[in-house]
Amino acid sequence: MTEAEAREWIDAQFGVSRGTLVARFAAALVEESARQNLVSQASLATLWRRHIVDSAQLLAHAASSPGDWIDIGTGAGFPGLIVALLSDRSMMLVEPRKKRAAFLAEMIESLGVGKRVEVLPVRIETVRAKAAVISARAVAALPELLASAAHLSNAKTIWLLPKGQSAPEEVAAARLTWHGMFHVEQSITQDTSRIIIAKGVARR
Repeated sequence: MTEAEAREWIDAQFGVSRGTLVARFAAALVEESARQNLVSQASLATLWRRHIVDSAQLLAHAASSPGDWIDIGTGAGFPGLIVALLSDRSMMLVEPRKKRAAFLAEMIESLGVGKRVEVLPVRIETVRAKAAVISARAVAALPELLASAAHLSNAKTIWLLPKGQSAPEEVAAARLTWHGMFHVEQSITQDTSRIIIAKGVARR
């Protein structure tokens, strides 16, 4: 998928108006990246494919799980803010790094989604809420992530976790201490990317 194809995919899947909103965010992110290290400089050239579409594809997997969505370690806005811009989901962005949280808060206000999206500049272990969907991208290996965030879930919560080629190994490691239905899905962005999808997660 090229950058042009990635932008066309967003417009085709979610409509031009939402695609335009994402484009505004992408431009602001590139500008802010000159002030703080939001994403690697090398990945700015493939921002739409590597970060935006990679985030947006999670929405299809959450279609049967309406309700509040918690995104752990949102960082530069992925996947949580992209999901919020491309849908009407209520979203909680948990990002403990103050400068990144401030950037997210500024984007939420300027893009007009503040009524249903909030930023919590805290560690996920301190959050007290329940979510229909939990996402996290490049935060921690699966066993550690479940240990720090399982209190946010219930039997119906779906976990959507973009990963790399190590996804099957992470699932195998998690199954040593966690019950649940775990599935590894191929990402649409590149052959080496995966998505771990889990439900019914509970300690053994």
